[in-house]
Amino acid sequence: MGILTAFTGGEDAIAQPHRDQTAGARSVSLRGRTYVDQGLVGAGMLSADTVDFLGDTLGSFSSLKIARGSWKRVGDHYEGVLWTLPDRGRNDPAAKLFFNYPGRLNRFRIRFTPATGEFDLTPVGGLELRDFRGQPFTGADPDTGTVKERGIVLPAPASGPGAGKVSLDAESLQFTRDGGFYIGDEYTANVYYFDRQGRLRGVIRPPTAIAPQRAGWSYFGSLEAPDTGRRNNQGPEGLSLSPDGRTLFVALQSALMQDSAIGNAAGRINTRVLVYDVSRTATPTRPIAHHVVHHVVQLPAYSDRGDGSAPNRTAAQSEILALDDHRFLMLARDAAGRGAENKTPIAYKSILIVDTTEATNLAGTPFETDTASVLNSSLATTLRSGIVPADGVELIDMLNPVQLARVGLNVAALSEKWEAMDLVPVLDPGRLNDYFLLVGNDNDFIARHCRMSGRSCNSDLDNENRILVYRVVLPAPL
Repeated sequence: MGILTAFTGGEDAIAQPHRDQTAGARSVSLRGRTYVDQGLVGAGMLSADTVDFLGDTLGSFSSLKIARGSWKRVGDHYEGVLWTLPDRGRNDPAAKLFFNYPGRLNRFRIRFTPATGEFDLTPVGGLELRDFRGQPFTGADPDTGTVKERGIVLPAPASGPGAGKVSLDAESLQFTRDGGFYIGDEYTANVYYFDRQGRLRGVIRPPTAIAPQRAGWSYFGSLEAPDTGRRNNQGPEGLSLSPDGRTLFVALQSALMQDSAIGNAAGRINTRVLVYDVSRTATPTRPIAHHVVHHVVQLPAYSDRGDGSAPNRTAAQSEILALDDHRFLMLARDAAGRGAENKTPIAYKSILIVDTTEATNLAGTPFETDTASVLNSSLATTLRSGIVPADGVELIDMLNPVQLARVGLNVAALSEKWEAMDLVPVLDPGRLNDYFLLVGNDNDFIARHCRMSGRSCNSDLDNENRILVYRVVLPAPL
């Protein structure tokens, strides 16, 4: 049944690397429903030096989605079209090094053969994103620079790479039924709405509590910490529509500045999840629900030393996937693995199930309309009295060495950043609740032979683009 204390925080936080050794199926229950992890059944890889349709080194996968209507079963295999989202391009914030990397989606033909576990990806173009003016975005940090489009203040470098263009640090992707799509941006904590041609059509701006502010003013850069709102590089990392297309979930990667306990990074466990009704308009101005993820589904606290010592880090969430209007899968991970700067033990990478049925609705309260902290005290991660957290349980431990070995991998080979998920049906009439869960990594453009905007961006290692395929059983409805 897994180790529930592995992500409850506090004294039960992860002091040793979390490793489930289950070889077969594993069942868990949450609020009277049973979920089954049937195990890792496939894997695919593209080399780190793969070039995308704009001539830059391919960046995998801040988010990914199977194109609507493309998934089909053909004999002994499955085929489909996969869209993936890279982030802001190769960068080194410490050195203030950024590229004028245009925002884009990459497109692949995919083929999955369960009998062999092979998951093949073939690049077949992509889509360049454009702002309200029809201009490309840039990945460069805006610092204090801004532009105004349609009355909305947006980040834009005043000089240097990308000067005058809207800055975009894309981290989450969700398609709508008409072929349009949402993208979550870490600079602003905005959710941008694009039409099917990739043109910006609207913006969901975050509530006051979440919008980054410094000295009382909006600050969209990532080189200085804001006083309140989203933490640098910890914006709307998770974004997902309910299967009926009516409810949009937006999840912050970790706690807001005002919700972080003083001390080390283990104080960032209480993240925020916004819930929007998009049935009438694609870009609503206010959320209908605003939840704090806490307690058994609070983001896992762990020790990056893996030696039994007290927790000093938070395993931030990197993607969500809605199952209905109150349940979603959440991918939470540590900051260790291939491509990480610090060579600490790989401790935790898991997929959780979250249910917000009993969670307190913070919409319209000072926790949303102002910058009030949800913490009872800045010295601890305990929530204020009256704030009821969402429920949750672990479904998949991605660090299971027994299952990784099936696809020729081991824990040490795993990339640091796993940030993308999507579900597709098995298409077996006798198993209507069976799905394949695709999980992709973000390789941060780390390659020995890297090119970006016509310049070299070489690293000393190759961080391959990978997708893992799990088979799961999920209770209806979806």
